[in-house]
Amino acid sequence: MGTDLHRTEPQWLIQARETLTGEFAAQTARLTELTADTGDPGEAHTRSALIAATRQSLAQITDALRRMADGSYGDCRRCAGRIPPERLEILPHATFCVPCQQRQNG
Repeated sequence: MGTDLHRTEPQWLIQARETLTGEFAAQTARLTELTADTGDPGEAHTRSALIAATRQSLAQITDALRRMADGSYGDCRRCAGRIPPERLEILPHATFCVPCQQRQNG
C-alpha cells in the first residue's frame, strides 16, 4: 500500500528516522560489548540471551528503516491499513496495527 508519510507528516518521519538510527547505533555498540570475551564462563548463559535480544532489536530497527526507505512504513503487514502515528511513536518498529497485533498474539 505504501503510505507516503513524507507528505503527510514530514517532521514526525524525520524524528522517527533519527530515533531509529540512534537506537541502531546504541544496539550495535551494545552487541559489540556483549560479544567481547570477558573470560567469565558463569555469565555465558545471560550473555547469550542478551546477545540474542540485541540482535532481534537490530533486525527490527533495520526492517523499520528499510520500510521507511521503500515507502511502506506505517502500513500494517496483516490488513494493509495504516498504523496510527501514535503507535509508531511509542513502538517505531511496529509492523501491525493494534487489532492485528492482538490477533497475532492470540
